[in-house]
Amino acid sequence: MKRTQRILPLVALIATLGLATSACGDDSSTDSGSDAKSGPKVGLAYDTGGEGDKSFNDSARAGAKKAEDELGATVKTLEPKTAEDRAKNLNLLVEDDSNPVIAVGFAFGDDLKKIAPANPKTTFAIVDSVVEADNVKSLVFAEEQGSYLVGAAAGLKTKTNKVGFIGGVEMELIKKFEAGFVAGVKATNPGATVDIKYISPAGDFSGFGDPAKAKEIATGMYEGGADVIFHAAGGSGNGLFEAAAAAGDGMWAIGVDSDQYLTASPDQQKHILTSMLKRVDVAVYGAIKEFSDGNTKGGVEVYDLSKDGVGYSTSGGYLDDIKDELEAIKADIVSKKITVPTAP
Repeated sequence: MKRTQRILPLVALIATLGLATSACGDDSSTDSGSDAKSGPKVGLAYDTGGEGDKSFNDSARAGAKKAEDELGATVKTLEPKTAEDRAKNLNLLVEDDSNPVIAVGFAFGDDLKKIAPANPKTTFAIVDSVVEADNVKSLVFAEEQGSYLVGAAAGLKTKTNKVGFIGGVEMELIKKFEAGFVAGVKATNPGATVDIKYISPAGDFSGFGDPAKAKEIATGMYEGGADVIFHAAGGSGNGLFEAAAAAGDGMWAIGVDSDQYLTASPDQQKHILTSMLKRVDVAVYGAIKEFSDGNTKGGVEVYDLSKDGVGYSTSGGYLDDIKDELEAIKADIVSKKITVPTAP
């Protein structure tokens, strides 16, 4: 009995230690699984407007979300409050060991030209700009091609033969949207006129975040006889949709970057003819996928109609009667039968 009494506490002690060791093992395994997924740790640096702009930045986030779902990526996002925050945010993501780091917007270009060479072990990607560095993937688009298609739709749908274009900032990139749109309108309706206005001049990026000004411009266009208006103005486009809804039946707006019908209010949806799709989500996901597959090299990737990089939306069914015509035009652009201008 005495020997048994001495053994029982020992067995109990061993069992207790075994449970403790087992518990520590479970915690370690659980922590490892929760601290990091199997995929890359992605840094996403938004531009003006940030997440929730229902346009450019949200499209980038959709691509990153796909990488989370399909590649096991984790994503950290930062958005600037001032222009100086762009470089700061890129550096913060590098310091956080994010890799790759994706800059969402051409405005990051000058900063990235300095930051990328200083961090050769980090792979960067930039949307809408070309940065020549071994570790920078430059993701650019044939915006003029998608704009041509929605311009063709506007030319076919206008009843007044007056349409409008609102650009966010008067700069080379947005001029590509303007050039393609005007060419598309003229291709399907040579007698139509296009009223062109910009919210802010080159160098002043406030035009991408000023819906009140966009609404003011759009209201003036509708009152002047335009019945279809296309915007390439980022977050300012919400002002166009408000103006279209207020202008009443038969007044159309065309969104940009993402399918803006899907994020509009019910009243606004009645007026969103289509959206020029700029598939930032496709480009962002592609850059993360390449990194995940071991491709860390830089280079330029052009996303055009042939790569599903641009296009047009059909939500609402407002293009059902002309979709065959638009698809024929799309095929002619892909085959190079139609060459779309990139400048006005």
